[in-house]
Amino acid sequence: MNVLDPYDKGNMWPLTVGGVKPDQFIAGTSLEFLQSTLAPANANLYANAWVSAEDWTKLSQEAEGTVLVTKDGDELAWIGADKATLTLESSEKSLLIRYPWHLITVNEQVVGALVEDHRVGEVSPAAHIEGVISVGAGTRILPGVFIEGNVIIGENCKIGPNCYIRGNTTIGDGVHVGQAVEIKNSLIGHKTSIGHLSYVGDSVIGHQTNLGAGTITSNLRHDGVNHRSMVQGDLVETGRRKFGTIIGDGVHTGIHTAIYPGRKLGPGTSTRPNGTVQKDLLEGE
Repeated sequence: MNVLDPYDKGNMWPLTVGGVKPDQFIAGTSLEFLQSTLAPANANLYANAWVSAEDWTKLSQEAEGTVLVTKDGDELAWIGADKATLTLESSEKSLLIRYPWHLITVNEQVVGALVEDHRVGEVSPAAHIEGVISVGAGTRILPGVFIEGNVIIGENCKIGPNCYIRGNTTIGDGVHVGQAVEIKNSLIGHKTSIGHLSYVGDSVIGHQTNLGAGTITSNLRHDGVNHRSMVQGDLVETGRRKFGTIIGDGVHTGIHTAIYPGRKLGPGTSTRPNGTVQKDLLEGE
């Protein structure tokens, strides 16, 4: 599989906010590596594209030169050395990754597809697991932790006690998740600390970030419609009914910070105790 130059749709700034880029980790590895395990040997893929296993299978059965496109016309991949005029419409599981919330969608597919436990670290017998988990070397899952759904936890992490982790969640290496924290359907970057009594839902959290105790992300609008997120002055439809926050690398939130849904905190930003994030915080603010 060859990863080509990015399929340029303009400024990709939102993609870099959150510390997790397509060439870094989804479910503990890189998108490029994951695609290489799924794609036919003669497949070509646009950078920043994600093709589901089902769509790779469908595309591999088509004539060489067939281009896989989304319903909106975004080209994702093709078979063979040269593109032809033949097209195949992808399922909704395949997409061009333009914004960081797209990584949540990909992570849901990858982690949700796990079928076998991989436990190297220490899982307390007083923890309760309902789902498939992967636990890296040096990681400790303490008593009272309840994991529901498929979860990947990296190396040298400390989880708990008394945490609730659910949905399809990926936690990086060297992460500390404190007492009574709930994490749902999210990606947590390496060496990040999530203080006790916090909630993170449907979010992407960058590397080396510290969430102060009681930091709460909101992920559901009162009217129940899909979230929109501000990108360069325009509200962009995310396609997500539940969407929390995108937080960059090296961010620090004060205790009891509340974050409105769909807001982004750029790398190195911070909030004060009892702060409310009502609009995006950009780098340097």
